[in-house]
Amino acid sequence: MKNVILILILLISSCSTKMDIEKFANNQPKLILEEYFSGNTKAWGYFHDRFGNLQRSFSVKINGKWDGKFLILDEDFLYDDGEKQKRVWKIEKISNGKYSGSADDVVGYANGISSGNALNWAYELLLEVKGKKIKVKFDDWMFLHDRGVLINRAEISKFGINLGVVTITFIRI
Repeated sequence: MKNVILILILLISSCSTKMDIEKFANNQPKLILEEYFSGNTKAWGYFHDRFGNLQRSFSVKINGKWDGKFLILDEDFLYDDGEKQKRVWKIEKISNGKYSGSADDVVGYANGISSGNALNWAYELLLEVKGKKIKVKFDDWMFLHDRGVLINRAEISKFGINLGVVTITFIRI
């Protein structure tokens, strides 16, 4: 019986491993958040539910300003159903590769760490669904590729249950 329990614990723990940011330390081009998002950026994205069904698509216009300590990201979203949304991030560079940020719909602070061409950004967000706000967790992974293409994959969960995935592609303008 002890062996069965041990095997179950090992199987469960192996399913919940988190990607290690340091794995990307030598990858190029290097992602420096405040440099990438200074100025104008355009993005396009999709939300797929946990079953892989496309639920929504959107585009985003982003204006970023870096003052040496804070990166302000002014984001204007336009969804495929015509809905518009605005989010303004205030992101502080804590140290080399470490960031903390806030926005009106973020609960507490978002925390991020970058290494090489990658950034992991985690936070809780009050997401409006059918007129109600629900608190969900976002686990974003951003990867910078050649020619300034940045791809973001964000897993959304509540109570540890995957609700879906947002995929966004960014291009500097």
